[in-house]
Order: sequence, then C-alpha cells, then structure tokens
Amino acid sequence: MDTQQEMLNAKVDRIVAAVEESITQTSDQHQGEAAGAELRERLAGLEKSNAELKAQASRLARKTLSPVVSGLLAKHEIEGERFEAAVLDKTLATLSVEQRMAVKAEMARAGMID
Repeated sequence: MDTQQEMLNAKVDRIVAAVEESITQTSDQHQGEAAGAELRERLAGLEKSNAELKAQASRLARKTLSPVVSGLLAKHEIEGERFEAAVLDKTLATLSVEQRMAVKAEMARAGMID
C-alpha cells in the first residue's frame, strides 16, 4: 500500500510539474506576443513620422534656377513657385526649341512645373 501511495504521489508530482511548465510556457508566449505588438505599434509610429518628415523636407526643399532662367522669368514679371503652362509657353516663345526644352527641364527638376 505504501508503495502504491508513493507511485501515485510520484505521478501527481509529474502532472503538477507538467502543468506548471505549461503555464510558464503560455505566460512566456503571451509576453512575447505583447512585446511583438508593442514593437509593431512603435514601427508604425516611426514609419508615420518618417513619412511626415519626408513630406516636410520636400516642401522645404530649395528650388533654385539658373540665373538665365531667373532673369528670363523676371523680365516677363512672372513670379511664384508654380507656373501655368500657357503663361510659361508665352514667356519662352522668344527662345529656340532647345533653349525652351532646357528651361522646362530645369524648372521640372526644381519642381516648379509638372
């Protein structure tokens, strides 16, 4: 009878140990999932901040033109950061085709026309 009691106690101890180990593993898994969710949230926040900073940098980017183009635009009293196609074509009409293409390419590079 004592032997049977000891065997039952040993089985109970093993079952208790298995249950405790299972609880520990489940707890560790939940902590890992929580940490993963926290990291995903942080990543999303950083990506949003990065996108906002890139947008701000593109708005604040310096848009410069060569002195020739600036002079040509000033001569025809055209100012601003964006230009209408009709006004720009009228302004550049006195230039050769190659010069117009060069001016428009430079303005496109500066983000002043599409």
